[in-house]
Amino acid sequence: MYQSTPSGFTPIRFTKYHGLGNDFILIDNLQQSEPLLTSEQAIQWCDRNFGIGADGVIFALAGDTNTDYTMRIFNSDGSEPQMCGNGIRCLARFIADLKPPSGLARYRINTLAGVIVPQVQADGQVRVDMGLPRLQAGEIPTTLAGPEEKVIDLPFAVADRPWNVTCVSMGNPHCITFVEDVAAIPLATLGPKFEHHPAFPERTNTEFVQVIQSSFLKMRVWERGAGATLACGTGACAVVVAGVLTGRCDRQTTVELPGGCLEIEWSTTDQHLYMTGPAQKVFTGEWLKD
Repeated sequence: MYQSTPSGFTPIRFTKYHGLGNDFILIDNLQQSEPLLTSEQAIQWCDRNFGIGADGVIFALAGDTNTDYTMRIFNSDGSEPQMCGNGIRCLARFIADLKPPSGLARYRINTLAGVIVPQVQADGQVRVDMGLPRLQAGEIPTTLAGPEEKVIDLPFAVADRPWNVTCVSMGNPHCITFVEDVAAIPLATLGPKFEHHPAFPERTNTEFVQVIQSSFLKMRVWERGAGATLACGTGACAVVVAGVLTGRCDRQTTVELPGGCLEIEWSTTDQHLYMTGPAQKVFTGEWLKD
């Protein structure tokens, strides 16, 4: 039976979405200029035992003169990343559900990584123009090379063993290493060692990648601020960049993650990364905030 809201509590409506199992709580934040939740409250909401459960909370805010909307996101540990590939696909579907478009569901989204442009396609998939990859060490940032140099297949010691790594920024930092058997990687042990290594002053996302063939990669990811997740859209883009730069994969490649597959294209025309994948609504609800 429906019960009225207790006195002194303000309900906040939310909708849960996921992109290949990378799950988010979406909040309509269009009437306020700052997120409705603090980072501490986001941690509570993301808790899978005592909260709603998610990898992050995404706020849909109003855009500026050059954009339609603004995306802010808090990770499950309360940190705020610059961008999230699966998250922005979920945001595009959330906006389209919130305000069904009369025409093409294509949005210019202001993020901390710049303007990102997702488009909801007729089949429900979302294709996202992820922009240009950034390769200079100072942009990533990492101290593995000089600020204007690139980190491509360079040796790097972590956890008392050697790795060869390539570093890419998709607005957020990524460290990619290619391995023989991605399933054998002890992600929970190695992930934090990469993430918090002093060579990455803003921490890093880490991708372990196995080449199945030049057009098909398998990847596992340790996300900065969220840990092991089932998918990472910016990571899949960074992996294809690393694969192309090291001669391991094609510019159009399927990337298989634990939660499913993303189609990634590194365009030869404009050098932008294009990511195509699903975003699915799970449920809606209200949280009573005192």
